[in-house]
Amino acid sequence: MAFTTRITDLLGIEHPIVQGGMQHVGVAELASAVSNAGGLGILTALTQPTPAALRREIARCRSMTDKPFGVNITVLPTIDPPDYAAYAQVVIDSGVTIVETAGTPAVRAIWEQLKPHGILILHKCTAVRHALSAERAGCDVISIDGFECAGHPGEDDVGGLVLIPAAANRVTIPLLASGGFGDGRGLVAALALGADGINMGTRFCATREAPIHDRVKQAYVDNDERGSNLIFRQFRNTARVGKSPVSDEVVRRLARPDASFDEVRDLVAGTAGRRLLEDGDLSAGIFWAGQVQGLIDDIPTVRQLIDRIIAEAQAIVSERLAAACAPRR
Repeated sequence: MAFTTRITDLLGIEHPIVQGGMQHVGVAELASAVSNAGGLGILTALTQPTPAALRREIARCRSMTDKPFGVNITVLPTIDPPDYAAYAQVVIDSGVTIVETAGTPAVRAIWEQLKPHGILILHKCTAVRHALSAERAGCDVISIDGFECAGHPGEDDVGGLVLIPAAANRVTIPLLASGGFGDGRGLVAALALGADGINMGTRFCATREAPIHDRVKQAYVDNDERGSNLIFRQFRNTARVGKSPVSDEVVRRLARPDASFDEVRDLVAGTAGRRLLEDGDLSAGIFWAGQVQGLIDDIPTVRQLIDRIIAEAQAIVSERLAAACAPRR
């Protein structure tokens, strides 16, 4: 049994499984592994220090897979923004046909730059109203992020069990379910809720190919469904990160109503997070992690993970659901 959906048809992939773009993680080794296993791998543009470096990373990924893969461009508020247009131009010049976007309304300039070149845009949203706005603007796929997700889950606090069907009720373009997915049960549930596939981030971090130190991967295994902290809530920039002594300290420092970002700047710096992923020093900074940690108990290869998800989903549909729907004698 194959799971053929609007997502597999549109993206030209075998399985309706997409690897989300993740800073410092979405590199050629992981993206090519996901694509080679039948999903859609995603390179993260801003993981590369310059547009020229992204050009080289795209070429490197092409040397590792002949399957479709995409590039993530996330536009976030920052004092010294990167040259997003230059990164997008590299995508165009390199012949990449799929881009995942996320972030502030400023991302619309990237859409306008990409769309004339026939590039498919997958936009990540945390609310139905944002999804509808992206659809009206011409995006091709919506990835709807439930509150369970790692990274920035938005400010509405709506979990996937409600958010996914709410989006499916109103969005007409293909829909990816994101946040809390990591096994075959999640895939079947997403399809039942009206999505056309799933987008996974945290689960792909705990794979052999992810460019993350083994101690960090083990932290994903050791943490359970309660193993994350929400930070930056008072700044209306809520972020879900892995629970650790460092993120606990961030929560403690920000507990005061008048706390400022400067009080935690040293703990949450991007350079510190990158060092943590590379060196495995969990005291160096914070790391992104979703509630799906409660479903992670091993560190397989990407192919083993995707094959297992599909096999589990097939068994659920052909055995458990078939038995539940069988007429009683």
